[in-house]
Amino acid sequence: MILTGDYHTHTPYSHGKNTVGENAAWAKSLGLKQIGIADHGFAHTAFGLRRKDVGAYRKECALAQEEYGVEVLVGIEANILGTDGRTDLLKEDFENFDIYLCGKHVCVAYGKTGDFFGYGCGNFLADKLIKPSKKLIKRNTEAYINTIKNNPVDAITHLGYKCPVHAAEVAKCAADYGTYIELNSKKQHLTDEELMDIVQKTDARFIINSDAHERERVGEIKLVAEQLARLNFPMERIDNIDGRYPNFRFAQYKERGI
Repeated sequence: MILTGDYHTHTPYSHGKNTVGENAAWAKSLGLKQIGIADHGFAHTAFGLRRKDVGAYRKECALAQEEYGVEVLVGIEANILGTDGRTDLLKEDFENFDIYLCGKHVCVAYGKTGDFFGYGCGNFLADKLIKPSKKLIKRNTEAYINTIKNNPVDAITHLGYKCPVHAAEVAKCAADYGTYIELNSKKQHLTDEELMDIVQKTDARFIINSDAHERERVGEIKLVAEQLARLNFPMERIDNIDGRYPNFRFAQYKERGI
């Protein structure tokens, strides 16, 4: 299994350690054809990309592509802001980005009191103190599904991480709308049972990403590779390996001029 592109890497624009150029240089040394710089979205209170820095962010990506000959995609890992599927990437931001990843995170300014307590705090407590309720799992599932339905998201990142969910229901929606399920090689987020449930019950497609926060982890897929081998996973369902490239929804959305 050879990775074609790694679309989820971080830089100091959020809380990565290495620059865009350093990530791109590492990607080239591994033979990757594409790399996505996908720093955290604007509503992340601790490590979010700032809108005032987007121009510099884009410039660094362009310069790194020119210098290293690897296609550098300007991305973002947006934040889910509530059960209605709002995210912190607005339509007026779309022109500045090439790829649109989205996931559930802590330290997010939700904007609505109900989402802060019911969604943000609810998941924090379930992760730290209490067993998640059926109501919380239902709410989380609705949040992912509404995010996919209401936004041209390319991939859902680390599905279910610190956010218990009916994974197959989310994946079914992702398949219907052309959104990928990310297999994140930084953190364990889908159990073996959840992943095979997705494969067996849905037509969802996948991409593998490193979620690298330092250049040495760009292209690192060991955690995912071990899980896939354990499950005898159907590798044809993964669209960024062995010469294949993802068919990203966000680019199609922008091409249609909507």
